[in-house]
Amino acid sequence: MSHHSSEIDVVVVGAGMAGLVCAHRLRGRGVRVLLLEACPQAGGRTVGAEVGGEAVDLGGQFIGPGQDRVYALAEELGVAVFQTYTAGANLLETETGRLRGFRGMVPKLGPLTLLDVGRAQSRLDRLARSVDTETPWRGPDAFDGQTLRTWIDRTAKTRGGRRFLTLACQAIWACEPSELSLLHALFYIRAAGSLSALTDVEGGAQQDRLDGGAHGLAGKLAERLGPVLRLGEPVRRIEQDDSGVTVTAEDGTAWRAGYAVVAVAPPLAARIGFHPPLPPARDNLVQRLPMGSVLKCVATYTEPFWRQADLSGAALSLRGPIAMTVDSSPRSGGRGVLIGFVTGAAARELGTRSPAVRRRILLDALTRLFGSRAGAPLGFAERNWNEEPFTRGAYSAVFPPGAWTGSGSALRAPCGRIHWAGTETSTRWYGYIEGAVRSGEAAADAVTPLLPR
Repeated sequence: MSHHSSEIDVVVVGAGMAGLVCAHRLRGRGVRVLLLEACPQAGGRTVGAEVGGEAVDLGGQFIGPGQDRVYALAEELGVAVFQTYTAGANLLETETGRLRGFRGMVPKLGPLTLLDVGRAQSRLDRLARSVDTETPWRGPDAFDGQTLRTWIDRTAKTRGGRRFLTLACQAIWACEPSELSLLHALFYIRAAGSLSALTDVEGGAQQDRLDGGAHGLAGKLAERLGPVLRLGEPVRRIEQDDSGVTVTAEDGTAWRAGYAVVAVAPPLAARIGFHPPLPPARDNLVQRLPMGSVLKCVATYTEPFWRQADLSGAALSLRGPIAMTVDSSPRSGGRGVLIGFVTGAAARELGTRSPAVRRRILLDALTRLFGSRAGAPLGFAERNWNEEPFTRGAYSAVFPPGAWTGSGSALRAPCGRIHWAGTETSTRWYGYIEGAVRSGEAAADAVTPLLPR
C-alpha cells in the first residue's frame, strides 16, 4: 500500500455530476480537494458517445423549468440550451400493435380511460403535497406501507387506466409499480413540483437539451479540475478517526484528508468498506435500495425523416419492449437521432439476451413505430445501465415499502467526517441532473465551514 501525504482537505469519491460540482465549488473556495473516479471517464450517469458520426447522450440528458442550478451551471460553462423537438404528432402503440397519433401530452385512450387517468393524476398530486421533501420519512406510514401497484389497483377503475399508469411508473422510475413505495412516488413528485413536471416535454423535465449533450457539462467540469481529478481509481475503503479520513483505492493507494464526500448512488456506497462501520440505520438503508432498471438505445439517421410525416419522434408503447422514444436530433436538424428507453422488468429481461439479439429486437420496435427507415440507421448504440459495474442501474435508487419510514433519516445525515452527495440526497429533483448538481453544491456548503481557516 502506498500513502500520499500531500495536504488534502477533502476527498470526493465519485466524479458524476454531484462529485464534479462538489469538487468544483470547493476548489473555487481555495479548498485543497481530490476527486477520485472509478471509471476511465467522468460523468457518472451522464455518458456520451459518437454514434454514426453524431455525439449523443447514452445517459441523462434533459433539463426543464425549475431546474435552476443546472441552467446556471450551463451558463457558467458556456453550454447553450435548446428546446426538445415537439412539432407534429406523437404516437401511442397499443398492446395489439395498433398505432394512434395524438397531439399534446395525453394520448387517445378513450373517454373513460382518460377520465380515470386524469383523476388518478390529480389525486397523486394532492397526496404529494402532504409530503415534506426535507423529511419524507415523517410521511404517513400508510403511504410507505403499500406499493404504487397496490394504490393503482385500488384507485384506477379501468383496465386502460391501470395499464397507462403502469407505463408511466416504468417511464418515470425505471421500475415496476410493485417495486416502488407509494411514499417514494409521492416524494419524487413533490420534489419536482407535480406529476406533469415529470412527464411533460413543454413546461416539463424534458423541455430542453444541452448543445453537444449533457455529458459535455461533465467534460467541461473535468477539464477545469485538471489534476485534481484522478480517473480509474475505484475506492474500496474509507477509514476515519478523530483527526481525519483515509481513503484507499483498489490498488492500495491511500490518501489522507480532513473529510470525505461520497458522491455515488447509495447501492454503490454500500460496496465501500467503512471503518469504523457506519451507523446501523445508514447501513440498513443502503442495502435495501436497488437502482432502477433501464436500457437506453440510440439510433442515428441521415435526417430526421419522421418529421416529414409530421411526427414528433415521441412515442409511447404499451407493447414494448421500448416504452418511450424521443427525437434527440442535434439543434441543426441535419442528422436524425431517435432515443428509446426500455425500463423495469422489460429491461431486465432484454438484458439477458445477446447484444446482437437486443439490437434486432430494438430496431424491430423502432420499425413498428416509425417505418422501415427506422430499422436501417447509420449508427446504433445501447447502454444497459444494469450491466455497468459502477452504477448497476439508473435513473436513480428506488425506495421499496418501509425504507423511507424505517431508515430514510440516515440518507443525508453525515457519518462523522463522511458526508454524502448524489441526486438521491437532493430534496429537489431527486433522480435528475438538477438533483445531482444541487446535492454537490449542498455537500460543499456543508463541509466548508468545518475546515480549518
